[in-house]
Amino acid sequence: MDKYVLITGASSGLGKETAKKLAQEGYRVFAGVRKQEDKEAVEALNPNIEGVFLDVTSDESVNCAFEKISEKTDKLYALVNNAGVALAGPVEYLTIDILKKQFDINVFGAIRVAQKALPLMKKGDARIVNISSMASYGVFPFVSPYCVSKRSLDMFFNSLSVECKMPELKIISIKPGVVKTPIWNKSLDECEKNMEFLCEEGKKKYEKEFAFLTANARKNNDKGLEPAQIAQLVSKVLRVKNPKLSYNAGNDSVFARLLSFLPQSFVNFLIKFGLKKRMGE
Repeated sequence: MDKYVLITGASSGLGKETAKKLAQEGYRVFAGVRKQEDKEAVEALNPNIEGVFLDVTSDESVNCAFEKISEKTDKLYALVNNAGVALAGPVEYLTIDILKKQFDINVFGAIRVAQKALPLMKKGDARIVNISSMASYGVFPFVSPYCVSKRSLDMFFNSLSVECKMPELKIISIKPGVVKTPIWNKSLDECEKNMEFLCEEGKKKYEKEFAFLTANARKNNDKGLEPAQIAQLVSKVLRVKNPKLSYNAGNDSVFARLLSFLPQSFVNFLIKFGLKKRMGE
């Protein structure tokens, strides 16, 4: 197979597993990483994988990555936008810097890479696969930055699918539920740093909720879908002739989608009630 695929955020978790899966199937994979040791590790998985240094928040890094890619091919079959982070906190005390960081990685980073990839996708069938989240349905308290970023990601790329004068380009959103991935520990470490700088009033007001949500999220490293299941789904949408625009992965993702059809006031009531019950209030 002589089809080239670029995967962002391929140093661990979903990205790394997807790179491995696609390489095994014969795709030529460009795996976006930020560290030399991650480049060596992902390349060791399969000879069809070539690591490229790629920081989606940097124009210079993205430009350099595509210079490397263009040396190997002038035709990119697929882009898998996987790089992401989940930041959290109570809206009442969220800083603008936290929001900017969330969007810079999850939204602007994906757009930055896609804009560079599109010129290589104008020769026949091509696909952009965005790893979104069930959080895009917006029913999760204290992780509003992540929820809004994933909703925005879907909306931006839906607009691209309508506007783009490339009739054969297919844009697909994959919305996983909880997945066993290092993103939880990495993101929670970041969130705990943010809490350290929260004013004393904010710490006191939301201390109980944040402690519960942190402990619950830590458990997500060991429960939920296996990264290989999402990698298999990515493989599927790259192979089928007419993929759907959106895929839910996991029962929790399907439930979140169904919940989103209910009146918002009722959803809010359910979420508040469920949170209080689980916290033992």
